[in-house]
Amino acid sequence: MKSLYLILIFPVLMLACKSLPKSDFEPAHHWVAPAGLKPGDTILYVAPAGNVLQEKGYMKRADSLLHLWGYVPKYAPHLYNQNYVFAGTDSIRFADLQQALDDPSIKAIWCARGGYGSVRIIDRLDFSKFKKHPKWLIGFSDITVLHSLLHQKGFQSVHAIMPISLTHPRPERKAAIQSLKDFFTGHALRYEMPSDSLNIPGKARGVVVGGNISLLVSLLGSKYQIDPSGKILFLEDVGEYTYSYDRMLYALKNAGYFDRLKGLIIGGTGVKKDDDFIGENIKQIILKHVKNKGYPVIFDFPAGHIVDNRVIIFGKKATISVDKNKVIFKQ
Repeated sequence: MKSLYLILIFPVLMLACKSLPKSDFEPAHHWVAPAGLKPGDTILYVAPAGNVLQEKGYMKRADSLLHLWGYVPKYAPHLYNQNYVFAGTDSIRFADLQQALDDPSIKAIWCARGGYGSVRIIDRLDFSKFKKHPKWLIGFSDITVLHSLLHQKGFQSVHAIMPISLTHPRPERKAAIQSLKDFFTGHALRYEMPSDSLNIPGKARGVVVGGNISLLVSLLGSKYQIDPSGKILFLEDVGEYTYSYDRMLYALKNAGYFDRLKGLIIGGTGVKKDDDFIGENIKQIILKHVKNKGYPVIFDFPAGHIVDNRVIIFGKKATISVDKNKVIFKQ
């Protein structure tokens, strides 16, 4: 009787499952690339987190760069608002970002800075218009929250320098700026660098995902948490104590982040000046979690809270090659 019941009910269950609405946060298998940028396109500055009231000079440098490359800079309506450490109240920052997502005339959103605050406004964001007219979102640090959100929704985004990164010209920043121009003009990204002695050799190809360690840890257990399985994971951070890195990396390890990767890329991982050594440095802590996993690992990659912060496109496949002499990253 039980077997007959299962035979009769199984088709009904299958039909019911097919009719269930698809979750808005169901992991994507293909991440959409917004249209490539063309000369004359409008690029909007928005500040979804920290305020840029004291960084107007840096914004002017960003203007000069975009004009030089043939693009049209535009300022979000409340870009220079301030509410304590934030670029305006949550409602104001939400309104500016939502307007940027909705406006089909905007071809890229260049976040003015990180800081803190993006996580406070993401729950209300509506992507219905964005899905019809996708655009690139560019930034790093606190913008990891928005990268993770877009990744969950199936869109590529760009981890790169922001306008407040454009301090007085420094030779070390030339490669980072060039990588941003290469992205804007549709050129392939290719970085070659000496191999760190602690790198784990190997080759891998996979979709790149990740960002700031602190922000990724803060999203664990939420619907915005990314799934790095089968992907190349990029991690970076700055201004943390070694024990804080240890705690955060254990959190990622315990969440399974290092178990099924294609590869691991570690960017800048600066510690506080008054750091208390805990017997292991950052590289040793990471290797403890990944050294026997069988995938390549890259240390000191030029991205993150460092002067040479080059473009990485999240949601797009990359190829990495690591040997004892050099590292090659292509995307």
